[in-house]
Amino acid sequence: MNVDAAVAAMAAIAGLCTGVFAMLAFRWSERDQAKPTRTSLHTEAVLPPGVDTVLSVLRSSAVVLDEADTVVKASSAAYALGLVRGGRLAVEPMLQMARDTRRDGEIRQVELDLPRRGTGRGDALAVSARVAPLGSRLVLLLVEDLTEARRIEAVRRDFVANVSHELKTPVGALSLLSEAVMDASDDPEAVTRFAGRMQNEATRLTNLVQELIDLSRVQNDDPLEDSESVPVDELVAEAVDRCRQQAGTKQITIAAGGTADLQVWGSRGQLAAALGNLVENAVNYSPARTRVGIAGRRVSAPGGDLIEIAVTDQGIGISEKDRDRIFERFYRVDPARSRATGGTGLGLAIVKHVAASHGGEVTVWSAEGQGSTFTLRLPEAGAVRDRERPSDLTAEGLDDEDRPYETFNDPLPAHPAPEVLP
Repeated sequence: MNVDAAVAAMAAIAGLCTGVFAMLAFRWSERDQAKPTRTSLHTEAVLPPGVDTVLSVLRSSAVVLDEADTVVKASSAAYALGLVRGGRLAVEPMLQMARDTRRDGEIRQVELDLPRRGTGRGDALAVSARVAPLGSRLVLLLVEDLTEARRIEAVRRDFVANVSHELKTPVGALSLLSEAVMDASDDPEAVTRFAGRMQNEATRLTNLVQELIDLSRVQNDDPLEDSESVPVDELVAEAVDRCRQQAGTKQITIAAGGTADLQVWGSRGQLAAALGNLVENAVNYSPARTRVGIAGRRVSAPGGDLIEIAVTDQGIGISEKDRDRIFERFYRVDPARSRATGGTGLGLAIVKHVAASHGGEVTVWSAEGQGSTFTLRLPEAGAVRDRERPSDLTAEGLDDEDRPYETFNDPLPAHPAPEVLP
C-alpha cells in the first residue's frame, strides 16, 4: 500500500515538473518571437511610416542608409545599376555625399559617370545623384539614369549642326553664283554656265528640304492610321520607275525576281519611299553598265511570317567601320560621290525609321569592291499561309546564309536572269 502511494506521489511530482518546464518553454518561445529581427528593424522599425511605399513607386533608383552606412532599403533599380553590393553602397562619391549630408543635414546633388557592369564596353553610365536627410538617423539617396537623355540630346545637337551645315552650303553657293551672274552680265556664255550651276544647287537644296520633311513625317506619323495591305510587286514597280532615268543614264539594268503576290501591312507612301531610297542608293553607288537586283521572299519567324525585300548592287561596297553608322542622319560613306549624285545623307535614316515604325528592320551586308545588299524585313499582311509558295529565289543565289541575294558580279551569269520589270 505504501509502495503504491509512493509511486503515485512520484508520478504526480514528475507531471508537475513536466508542466512547469512546458510552460517555461512556451513563454520563452513567445519572448523570442516578440523580439524584432534585423530585417524588421530595417524595414519596419527604422523606416518612417509610409516611406517604404513611396520608395517602391519612384522611377528613380532609391537607397536608404543608416548611421553606419548600411543599406536599410534599396530598390531593384539600384541593384540593377550596381549601386548596392553586399549590403553596402558601392559608389564612393555617393557614399561620401551621404556622410556629408548626415553630418550637416544639407541636400546635395551631383552628376556622375559610372562604368557599366559586365558589358565590357568603354562607354559610361551617366547618372544624377541627390542625397537628402530622412529623419534624424537615415539618409535617402535618389539616382536618376541620364544616359538615354544625354544620347538623345547629343543626337539632337548633332542633327541641328548638320542641318545648319547642309543648308548653308547650297544657300552660300547660290549667293556666290548670283553675284557671279551679275558680274558677268555682258558675257552670255558665263551667265548660262553660272545659271546651270545655280539650278543644280537649287535642286540640291530642294531635295534636302524635302527629305527633312519626309524624315520628320515618318518620325511623327503613325503608319497604323492609314495602313493597308500593300502588294510588294507594286512597291517594287514604283521604286524602279523612280530610278529609271538615273539607271538609264548609267546603263544600269534593274532586275526584279523572287516570290510573286507578296503582301505587307502598312502605309503605302512610307513603304514606297523607303524601298525607293534603297533602289536609288544602289543605282547611285553602282558603276556604269552593271546590274541592280530586287528580290522578295517570305520567311518564317516566331511571331508570324515576314516579307524580305532585298536590294543588291555591284557598287563600291561599305567598309566595316562605316557599316554601323550608315543609318545615321547625314552620314555619308563617300561625301564626294554624295555631292556628285545630290545625296543628302538622309535616305537610309528614313528607311530605318519606316522599318521600325512598321514593326520590321533593315539590315546590310557589304564588302568593299563587291557591292552591298540591303534587306528590308516587314510583317506579312493577312493570315499566315500553311506552306510557302515555291520560290525562284534559289536561282538567284539565295541559299547562301551569309549573303542572301546574288550580287550579279559575273557579266554573264550562269543562272537565268530574273524578269526585268517593264
